[in-house]
Amino acid sequence: MAAKKKAAKPARKAAKKAVRKTKPTAKAKRAANPRKTARLWLMFPQRLITKPVVWELSQKFPVITNVRQASVTGEIGLVCLELDGLANDVKKAVAWLERRGVSVEPVEINVIES
Repeated sequence: MAAKKKAAKPARKAAKKAVRKTKPTAKAKRAANPRKTARLWLMFPQRLITKPVVWELSQKFPVITNVRQASVTGEIGLVCLELDGLANDVKKAVAWLERRGVSVEPVEINVIES
């Protein structure tokens, strides 16, 4: 009987090792979702000018926000915003801005080079 118990233990260990190898590593996850930096023009409608939309964005998504340029009047807000993070997170953040009513366009040229 003792021989049966010893034979069962190595089989369990081998099964556990096989399961561990199938999980993707952190490096593999990063390769599938590389970092991205996007420079965007954001146009805020009048109803959103006084709202902390960029702050909300930084709280909801793991992206780094950097305001490159801004102009706000009583009727419209125009912001050049740089977003840095994982490609999926940047994409989700842009979609969230558009759902809020912010018009989002890519920056075609470097407006301000620092």
